[in-house]
Amino acid sequence: ADVSSSRRKSRKAHFSAPSHARAILMSASLSKELREKHGVRAMPIRKDDEVTIVRGNFKSQSGKVVQVYRKKFVIHIERIVRDKVNGTSVPVGIHPSNVQITKLYLDKDRKAALEKKAASRAASE
Repeated sequence: ADVSSSRRKSRKAHFSAPSHARAILMSASLSKELREKHGVRAMPIRKDDEVTIVRGNFKSQSGKVVQVYRKKFVIHIERIVRDKVNGTSVPVGIHPSNVQITKLYLDKDRKAALEKKAASRAASE
């Protein structure tokens, strides 16, 4: 099962990826503290994680992830909104690569995934 280096095929695989594959594509790096604590560099983002935006117009703002919009490859963060002309406010989609996770929402599955990732990282070093 070789992976193609063709731009065309990579883009097709990315944009037609099923939801469960998008979850992994939508990973964000962890803050330095979390990185040291867990021994993991990045994690797939999840609702209720706390993040800081590190790139773009909303740089250095932080908040809780309200929604992971897999279909559009974006996440919605509380208080990151744009006011429309008619006065309603809409959440601004931010790509997970432009945020850093500052606080992980941990349940048993997430803990297991963290430990599994840390173990495989330790084994490869």
